[in-house]
Order: sequence, then structure tokens, then C-alpha cells
Amino acid sequence: MSLQLIQQAICYMEEHICEDISYAEVARYVHMSSYNFHRTFSFIAGMTANEYLRNRRLTLAAMELQATDISVIDAAYKYGYESPESFSKAFSRFHGSTPRQAKQKGAKLHLFNPLVIKIILEGGSIMDYRIEHRGSQQFLALVRSFPNEISNDDNDHSIPDFWTECSEKKLIKPMQLLRREGKRDLYGLCTPVKGSETHFNYGIGVLIDENTDVKDLESYIQNGYSLWKTDPADYAVFKCFGPNGDCLGETWSKFFKEFVPQTGYMQTDDTDYEIYFEKGESNLFCELWVPVKKA
Repeated sequence: MSLQLIQQAICYMEEHICEDISYAEVARYVHMSSYNFHRTFSFIAGMTANEYLRNRRLTLAAMELQATDISVIDAAYKYGYESPESFSKAFSRFHGSTPRQAKQKGAKLHLFNPLVIKIILEGGSIMDYRIEHRGSQQFLALVRSFPNEISNDDNDHSIPDFWTECSEKKLIKPMQLLRREGKRDLYGLCTPVKGSETHFNYGIGVLIDENTDVKDLESYIQNGYSLWKTDPADYAVFKCFGPNGDCLGETWSKFFKEFVPQTGYMQTDDTDYEIYFEKGESNLFCELWVPVKKA
């Protein structure tokens, strides 16, 4: 279960808080891809694993500066900073006081306690879903690489901007015209990274099947489009209703906080995707397809 793995990850981070570890190393410890770990941790904890490490280290540094005679320089290196200057800047942003001020009585400091994952009774709301199997699929897509850190950053608009850019450059419509009318759904494809990689690929594409005109496919590939292939997988499918992408983020949050703990399913390291229907239900923003397996 994801919640259990995230608690194991938190314990691991606490045990190695002063060591040179990153979220990618923590992901390996709990046997998750760095992308899936980053996204799962972010949705459950409300922050990235790197933010958690930074906040905990700065909390512990402040406590040690107040309670002992450790120097600012030694504290900087002990808690993972390359220089006293970078430590002081980060410390001041977090606490509102400098490390030297922290050594004085009366200094105002922030306390960030270790996270403890608890299952609490919430809501009672209904979360509709269905489980579907899909064999191997192939898509024609416009693909770009993005850093893992943007995947749960509400202030980042890299992927919406990618959609806007492709639309303004009139790159999306030609793909749709390869499809038969009424079948021109668009897919937002997302693949998790493996191992210690720091980026993931996101693609905007169309399905290649019997409703696709494939005679000019090679010319598309020569002009910067890509073929995206997926392996057979089981998917949990959720309908996202709303006027914008906020409903998609809310569905991902419910997936990790409600669906996974209650059903025993967990996300796999396969492509997940959104389907934006040419002719969809009223107020349907998209369908979210998440590859899953029983834990």
C-alpha cells in the first residue's frame, strides 16, 4: 500500500537526515520509480520529498544552534549545504532569522516536526471508477521532457503551456485529422522515469488504430512527432468533471489518499494518460486512466 511505503520513506529520511540523500535514493529504498515516489509523496504529504528534507534539516539546525556551541560553518556543512552563505539564505527564508540570531535567546524560529502518516475518517463521498484492461497501444504524439518536481507544483504551468504552444503552432489539429470524424480524441500521455532519472516525458497525441490514416505517418515522424507505445495493462479509470484542470489534480489526490488505501490497488510503472474526448459528456474535462495492479 502506498501509505505504508510513504511512512517507510519518511522513517528512512529521518534516519539519514544529515546524509547526502535525495528523493531518488529514497524512492529506490521503497522500491518505487523516482517519478511515482515523487508524485505519490507530494499528493499525500502536500510537499515534495526534497522540501520535507530541507524543512527538517533547517529545523534540526536551528535546534542545535540554540542548544550547543556548534558554529554556523559547521552547522552549514553538517546539514548538507555547500557553503555558509547558501545555508544562511535558506535558514533566513525558512525561519525569518539568521543562523547567528538563532544562537541568541529570544530568537523566533519555526518548528517543522516529522511527518506521521495516519488514516483518518473523511468525507463519505462517492468516488466512481471502473477497471479496464488494455492491450498494447500505439500513439502519434508531440513529446517533451519535464523535471519531476513540476508534477505536483500548483504554481507550475509547464504542461498547460506545452498544450498552448502546440495549439498555437497548429501542431495538434493535423494529428486529429488523421483520425475518422467522431474519433478525434486527444491523449495526454505521461510516462514515469526509471531509476535515478530526474525527468519524465509528457506527450500530446492521438491513438493509432483502425480509425487512423497511417499512410503519411513517416512524414509526421520526420517533422518532430514521435511514436509512443504502451504495454498491456489494467487501468483504474476516473471521470474528471469541471471547467479546468483543477479537477484532474483533485482526482489524483483522491487516487492516492482514498482509492489506493481502500481498494488495495497501486499504480504501476506504465504510461498513465488523460483522454480529452472530441464528443464527451457535459462538463467532462477528461478521463484519467491510471495503470494499476493489486498490491
